[in-house]
Amino acid sequence: MNRTLPFALLTMLTTPALAADPEAGRALAVQCAACHGAAGVSVAANIPNLAAQKAAYLEAQLEAFRAGERTNPLMNAIAAQLEDDQIENLAAHFAALPGAAPEAVGTMSAALAGDRPGFPADYAAGFTRYHTIDFPQTKQVRYYWANDAALGAARQGGPFPPGSYFFVEVYKAELDAAGAPVEGPDGHFVATDLMFHTAMEKAAGWGEEVPEILRNGDWRYAVFTADGAHREGVNEAPCLACHQPHAATDYIFTLEPLQAAARQ
Repeated sequence: MNRTLPFALLTMLTTPALAADPEAGRALAVQCAACHGAAGVSVAANIPNLAAQKAAYLEAQLEAFRAGERTNPLMNAIAAQLEDDQIENLAAHFAALPGAAPEAVGTMSAALAGDRPGFPADYAAGFTRYHTIDFPQTKQVRYYWANDAALGAARQGGPFPPGSYFFVEVYKAELDAAGAPVEGPDGHFVATDLMFHTAMEKAAGWGEEVPEILRNGDWRYAVFTADGAHREGVNEAPCLACHQPHAATDYIFTLEPLQAAARQ
């Protein structure tokens, strides 16, 4: 009996796989620091630490996010941009870091603190309200506003110029005796208490401050309290990642209703 291994199989068994490059992973991990911390120690309790995790485990999770087998809007958007070697290098980098002490919290990125857009105090007079969305799960109703620069760009078919600003009012919905949101004559939930505001604004050069893998052109995001102050502890990274897959519409979720309003 011929016990000689086929040449191709012999080559696979005797040729070592190319090793991952932790240093290349370290450079790429700068773009992960907004959520997972500069040393792989996460900035929030609902974000996992990556430091000292097994490389094979990290590779498997990133591959699952990339394939859509594991669902998280932020990580699905990030992993979709990674090549196989980048996943391996990232995993090697984080696996080599020392583990976190119990209850340790990473430092949040000051560059992504959500303080770029300022509060538009005159929005009720100077912006156009163009859309309403009900959120049954959170029992909220949200009103969407756009300034003249954004509305004019939508009217002309784009692109959105620097100075474009989108603003959202977030209200609690009125509830009936059973705790279900009440619908008004317009078919939307009836708004009660103003909870907070969200915003996105475009300004020349703002995107250069954002890690490339999260960048939304020159758009930046903010969250404001009901009285118009920047909310403390905001991490802009989830906003950037959530909008990142929508580059084809200049990162705008509500382009169609905006265009409809612009035509009126």
